[in-house]
Order: sequence, then C-alpha cells, then structure tokens
Amino acid sequence: MTLVIVGASNDERLEGALTSFEAAGFERLEALDSLGDGDFVLGVSDGGAELLREADRRGIKYVLVHDGDDDGRPGGTYERAHHRIEAEQREELAAHLRSRARPLVTCLAFGYKNGPPPDATLLVDARFLDNPYWVPELRELSGRDADVVDFVMKQPAAGRLLDDVEKMVGDLWPLYQEKGRMHVVVAFGCTGGRHRSVVLASELARRLEEKDGFDVDFVTRDID
Repeated sequence: MTLVIVGASNDERLEGALTSFEAAGFERLEALDSLGDGDFVLGVSDGGAELLREADRRGIKYVLVHDGDDDGRPGGTYERAHHRIEAEQREELAAHLRSRARPLVTCLAFGYKNGPPPDATLLVDARFLDNPYWVPELRELSGRDADVVDFVMKQPAAGRLLDDVEKMVGDLWPLYQEKGRMHVVVAFGCTGGRHRSVVLASELARRLEEKDGFDVDFVTRDID
C-alpha cells in the first residue's frame, strides 16, 4: 500500500496534482480512516499540519508531496515535503510512487548541458574524470562502446566512485523503503551525457543486477 499526501500553493494546483495521481492509478481519499489495500492519494488544504500530525501519531507511513510555491504554513506540506514539484513533474512522480511487486533502481546517465534530472535520488557528478571527448578516436563513440568503457574504467577514481555509490545504495535503500519509496534514481552526470556518465551508470546497473531484492533499469537520457 502506498499513501501519498498532497498539498499545494492553491486549490487549482491541488486539484491538478490529485487528478494526475488518479490518472496514474491512485484512488483519491477524503480522510485517513478510508485507507485500505492499494495506492491512495489524499489532498490537504491550509498546509495540512494537523492531518500530518495525526498520521504521525497513528504511525501511518506516507509520501508527502507539495505542488508549487511555499504556502507559508508552518509544519505543513511545503515545509515537510519529501517532494516539491511543479505541474510538469506530476505524472512522472505519480508513476514512480506507484506500488511495485519489487523495488526498482534506475541508473541514469545525463548531460549537465541539458540540466540535471529533477527526480534524482542520488546525483553524482562525473566531470572530475578525464573526458573521452578530447580523444579524437573516441569522440564520436559513446559510453556503450568498449573503447570508451576501457578509457573511463582504467581511471582508478572511476572504480572507487562506483564502490562508494554501490555501498551507499545498499545502505540507504531500506531507509527509502520505510518512507514508501519503491523507485530510486541514481543519476550520473557529465558534460554531454554521452561518455563518462553512460559508462558509470551502465557499470552500476551491472553490479546491482547481481544482487537480489530489487529490479534494475539503465537509462541514457541524452543520447539515442
């Protein structure tokens, strides 16, 4: 069961967010007492501080989302939000928060020139590594090609980084699950999202696929 509590900067934004969660398969609730099995979304107005305190008192696990600007309500959805979103992020977040039979880790490669992904759980900047772009025979290749993989992974810092990130995912994963998160995005960024980030995201996905307990997805955002 997943319960998402949504607040917003105004009533129009709240209704838009609730509609997006319903479209993703969540059932809209009017009160905490209506909880059952499944995925539910509950909208709150006026910051929802009292309802949040009640949910905490009763030990109800929930994911807290605030849509839009700060509403200035102490102890409310903006101040305590797990996710602060804009309208264009509603559908993607709703899909990520749906219950899954098995948890999912997405290993994502992106380019900073196109902006970081808004839904990254862990964001790793790979631009400290030597860039294959400046090697003429590697420039037109990508991190999916063996020569680029060799170039990146022969740098000792790449292996040390992956060891650290792999351990971090393993240590933090149970804590995210306690908050109802069944989808974690580990995003590696480099300048163009074509070489270093692709190699690292692919290698982390390979390592995680060898572990039990969750599914793994490998995504390259900025290359075909």
